[in-house]
Amino acid sequence: MGIIAWILIGLLAGIIAKAIMPGKDPGGIIITMLIGIAGGLLGGWLGKVIFGVDSIDGFFEISTWVAAIVGSLILLALYRVITGKRRHA
Repeated sequence: MGIIAWILIGLLAGIIAKAIMPGKDPGGIIITMLIGIAGGLLGGWLGKVIFGVDSIDGFFEISTWVAAIVGSLILLALYRVITGKRRHA
């Protein structure tokens, strides 16, 4: 997949992750996209390490989207934990 496909998947996976985990987050669409892109990479890596599958097959493969969304959810939760401690400190 090309960089444009990764950006598009990242943007959409980040938006879906925020829809699944609603709440106030500092940052806007750029942070959402970065979390989504990094989440896609994290999800693909975790799928390969834990399950031994190539979870990043192509743009229209369901495994690519599931990996990206799960990775985005993990990173969004970590982002909230880190930024939540800064706000209250």
